[in-house]
Amino acid sequence: MIDLNTWNLTIPVGEPATIISTPLLAAGYNDDYFKNINGTLFFWAPVDGTTTKNAKYPRSELRETYADGSKRNWKYQDADNTLSATLKVTQVPSTGKIVIGQIHNVEGDDPPIKVQYQYSATDKTGKIVAIYRTKPGIDSVSVTIRNAVPMNQSFSYTIRLTPAGTLAVDTKVDALSQRWTTKLDPTWGAQTMYFKAGAYVQDNVGVNSEAGAVQFSKLLIQHR
Repeated sequence: MIDLNTWNLTIPVGEPATIISTPLLAAGYNDDYFKNINGTLFFWAPVDGTTTKNAKYPRSELRETYADGSKRNWKYQDADNTLSATLKVTQVPSTGKIVIGQIHNVEGDDPPIKVQYQYSATDKTGKIVAIYRTKPGIDSVSVTIRNAVPMNQSFSYTIRLTPAGTLAVDTKVDALSQRWTTKLDPTWGAQTMYFKAGAYVQDNVGVNSEAGAVQFSKLLIQHR
């Protein structure tokens, strides 16, 4: 069972996009953009949905909190920080791109890492990509962690940021595991961070039926 007492939810409706509080979410909240059915979380984000204040793209996405609904933000050097998920992507927009997990920063719109699923209609398969910044404020770099991940294929990822600044993404598809890792510059230590997960489509052009959809069967935050 996924513990929703550690998240709030942004849905792509309203100006700016609406935030569902942690207590309301944990009490069994469901709508067109988010459903919790027998412990599986369903996220749907149409490309014509509304966005958060400084974003270009719509999302149905969870944001890390405390159980009372206050935002949980942390310094990476204070703990061993992990976000673990098992999920499958069931729909993509025309760009084929959905962010499915990230570490964001409070101080800017230049997060240290986003984990993105990218689907190719030509190849009829997808890949898992890390989009990261080793320093705040610089352009992001993309690296493919795993190829040949079809839509509707269950897979797992873990994003880990250690107190020493080592950033790693582990993926597992069927029985095959792969790891990518890098080292963050110590300047990230001055910033505060938080985890996010869900369906954050990288597309904002099209009709309502064009969307991203993701199902999570496991989602767990740990700060050890």
